[in-house]
Amino acid sequence: MTYTGEVRVGGPADTREINGVTVTKIAVGPYENNSYLLRCSGTGQGLLIDAAAEPQRLLEMIGATPVERIVTTHQHADHWQALAAVRAATGAATVAHPLDAPGIPVATDELVEDGDTIRFGDASLSVIHLVGHTPGSIALCYAAGGPQPHLFTGDCLFPGGVGNTQQDPERFTSLYNGVVGKVFDRLPDATWVYPGHGNDTTLGAERPHLAQWRERGW
Repeated sequence: MTYTGEVRVGGPADTREINGVTVTKIAVGPYENNSYLLRCSGTGQGLLIDAAAEPQRLLEMIGATPVERIVTTHQHADHWQALAAVRAATGAATVAHPLDAPGIPVATDELVEDGDTIRFGDASLSVIHLVGHTPGSIALCYAAGGPQPHLFTGDCLFPGGVGNTQQDPERFTSLYNGVVGKVFDRLPDATWVYPGHGNDTTLGAERPHLAQWRERGW
């Protein structure tokens, strides 16, 4: 079946193959968070993005995949409720940005900054630090130099706008400028966007609306 990225809490995961990596997306409750399992097709090694909630469902999705790392995109509690349990079950190293790591009540094994690389098997993700939703939010890009990158944005970019900045003009400006300068200005329209909640999108679908987002301030 064709991947759509349209998943619902309690429903099945959705899986796709992309250039040597398998991406599996699942929605977990109660806040309808997305968690993503990436598996290197060559080695079978895995990486989990946001152990958000429902650890048993996440572990069922992981199955026998040896998960090397669990990346937490930012410190908000709905993105790490299952982190302790999944880490204990898999032995994976935990990864976060140093500005948000103190707000995650599971020790961070590896701190990453803007431009760093996170590896799993033969595959790797590049780290994009985006300030505004939280001080240490990160997006993760696979195949950044290819014709169709794949971007996991946490709560920094969604269909229809950037992440919530609590109507703070300074935080909004920071996040908007970061998303434009580090994402839209560097990556092509074909870039597939996997957000922390809800359905997927592409940069091409969102790019025509950037001026509208800036004008409305959210």
